[in-house]
Amino acid sequence: MDDLDTAFQDLREDVMLEAEASGLFQEEAFFEIYAEAASENGDTIDLEYAHCRKEGGSRPYRVDGHAFDADRGTLYLAVCDYREGKDLQSLQASRIDSALKQATNFFENALSPDFINALEDSSSAFSAAYPIYSNQHTIRRLRVILLSNARLVARKPPQLVGDVAGIPVVYTVLDVARYAEIQKSRAAPEAIEVNLEEISGSPIPCLRASRSSADYESYLLAIPGELLAEVYGLYGARLLEQNVRTYLQARTKVNKGILATIRKEPEMFFAYNNGLTATASEVELKELGDGQLAISAIRDLQIVNGGQTTASILYAKDVGKAALDQVHVQMKLSVVPETAVEKVVPLISRYANTQNRISEADFFSNHPFHLQMERYSRVLAAPPQDGALSGEKWFYERARGQYRDGMAYASQSERRKYQVEFPKAKVMVKTDIAKYLVTFRCRPDIVSKGAQKCFMHFADETAKSWKAHQADYNETWFKNACSMALLFRWTDKMIAQSDWYQFDRGFKSQTVAYTLAWLAHHIRSIGQASLNWDIIWSSQDVPDELQEFITALAPQVASAIRSTPTNVRNVGEYCKMQACWEAVSKTDFDVTALPEHVLVTLDEEKDLKKDGRDTKKIDNEIDLDVLLLSIVAKAEIVRKNAKEKHLLTDKSNSALVKLAVGNISLSRPEKNAMKLLIDRLAEEGTPLDALG
Repeated sequence: MDDLDTAFQDLREDVMLEAEASGLFQEEAFFEIYAEAASENGDTIDLEYAHCRKEGGSRPYRVDGHAFDADRGTLYLAVCDYREGKDLQSLQASRIDSALKQATNFFENALSPDFINALEDSSSAFSAAYPIYSNQHTIRRLRVILLSNARLVARKPPQLVGDVAGIPVVYTVLDVARYAEIQKSRAAPEAIEVNLEEISGSPIPCLRASRSSADYESYLLAIPGELLAEVYGLYGARLLEQNVRTYLQARTKVNKGILATIRKEPEMFFAYNNGLTATASEVELKELGDGQLAISAIRDLQIVNGGQTTASILYAKDVGKAALDQVHVQMKLSVVPETAVEKVVPLISRYANTQNRISEADFFSNHPFHLQMERYSRVLAAPPQDGALSGEKWFYERARGQYRDGMAYASQSERRKYQVEFPKAKVMVKTDIAKYLVTFRCRPDIVSKGAQKCFMHFADETAKSWKAHQADYNETWFKNACSMALLFRWTDKMIAQSDWYQFDRGFKSQTVAYTLAWLAHHIRSIGQASLNWDIIWSSQDVPDELQEFITALAPQVASAIRSTPTNVRNVGEYCKMQACWEAVSKTDFDVTALPEHVLVTLDEEKDLKKDGRDTKKIDNEIDLDVLLLSIVAKAEIVRKNAKEKHLLTDKSNSALVKLAVGNISLSRPEKNAMKLLIDRLAEEGTPLDALG
């Protein structure tokens, strides 16, 4: 079995597990898995599932997911091509053409008031069509993506396939080969190759700025505005380094100053704009007729600073119909080998963004919070259940692909042991934990905005809280988060399988978030602190009384979120508004009283938090002593490196002198100085494990 067949079988297993765990049809489970990968990779923003189709007649259509980026005027429509067979199949050109036609037909239909008025407001077709109809004057670009578990014989880059109703249409295929590549790429982006010569008609002249080593070289370019708009129009957020991509998706708007320069003084754009900082793993060089060096193609192009400039130039072209022939943008391009990308690119991104500061939360994928949660997830086992000798562990996937990597080279018996210790159903990713915590913090409106925006909200709050109250993020916090995950997933599956939902499918994710947020709000309104998360953690199950409460509550909440104000017809959009949560939170639903044993009082919560902080302090002391012991053998190397980087202080120097002779009995100030030195060395790109 080759790698692609293995990837296909792994995907098939993931789809069946997701369908079973969530109570979904396999095709919807497939959509959820692919939509997450497409969003992380930059092919789309967060997609909302809405399966709707019409066969035959005029303008037959099919759409399975949609999203609208109002800041950039970009509409995303997704079409699924899910094959239930056990064998990998080929994706034919006719199916690609059909999917594109089905999506563009839906787009054209949705522009018509007759089509909109003929749909039921609660239908999936309406939830996908109404954002098109209501935003038709602000939609500037349509991106259609085909999600398929078949194999595309020849890889196709994104293609501009003409206009529909005067709107440019870009078409992308995410087949099983691309999906497998995205999964392999983990923290790095999926490799893309931008053929500048093919797009612009000629290579782009450049100046070699430096070539100080075999591991790094850099170039300076003046990119024509028309070319930059064309490239960004094709590849979109895939060109943006992950931290910048998430930041832009969540909050950045088009820069009015950039638009004004393009409109009034395009010839001065190069002088006024700071330009772009970009990275690549390889460039293809050519020599022009006059001997000038030029770049014809770039592999792994990533814009780490200047994403707002790039998006604004495309906006000026699409919206303002601006002429870009006099616009040029300076680019500093650093070529870094693939082996060093994961280490170097985040540092380039961090330093490049210091002038226009993005908060620490925007680099949250490297935040120590994740390292802490990852560590807890590898050592904390839940209490054994049903006579088992050991308990299962919740696997926190800090970087994409970690869970599967743990089985990559394992034997069959080792693989089974790994899956028993870390069940697939108990894997959590960063966006999962954000969704659970934000829900129980009573912000279902933010959860309803999608995984990336929810994650950014969580990241901002957690980064600030981490600095002020790091000891709160302890074992108890992690166990509570796992209990929230268990309750959230149980509620999701219960709703999916309920008769009332089967009768009127749609808005399941919003119903789950609003149901559990109302539960948390209700508990506080009766003077209690929270649910008793320890009961859920200990049993790894939802207590019967709580099951009955949520089962009765959920259909009432589902009905409430569908009761939109007269000026709002789209339920999905209504759920993103804080006004929706305000209305739902004030509603008195018909529920029974919760028993005391599933609740925690305010005093009990204070005691639990104190116990958790005390345990964390002891753990930190032990961890630091172990770390200091590991430095003994390389104390002089650490000291020399710290001195070269001007990080060595009197206290850390004194500590390293003691450690060099095997003395680990450091004073409290010396220990603190060593901890600070270790952190600063890591920030400078020299973690301890890289020394010695």
